[in-house]
Amino acid sequence: MRLDKYLKVSRVFKRRTVANEVCDAGHVSVNGKTARASYDVKENDIIEIQMGENKTRIMVLKVTEHATKDEAPLMYKVL
Repeated sequence: MRLDKYLKVSRVFKRRTVANEVCDAGHVSVNGKTARASYDVKENDIIEIQMGENKTRIMVLKVTEHATKDEAPLMYKVL
């Protein structure tokens, strides 16, 4: 699954276009390397999101095409 879609489905970002713009701006890295929105997310990847002073690190636990509001937080773990 594409990185921007994963961030939207897991509800880290509310909209896919916002996730895409953040990735294109270079604020997202996967496993220590800057990642584009088209990066193929796999389980156990470590995603770091830098938004101003805030830095969020999450570990991908599950990759699914669709997730309900209750299932979305189970797709990742905040580190």
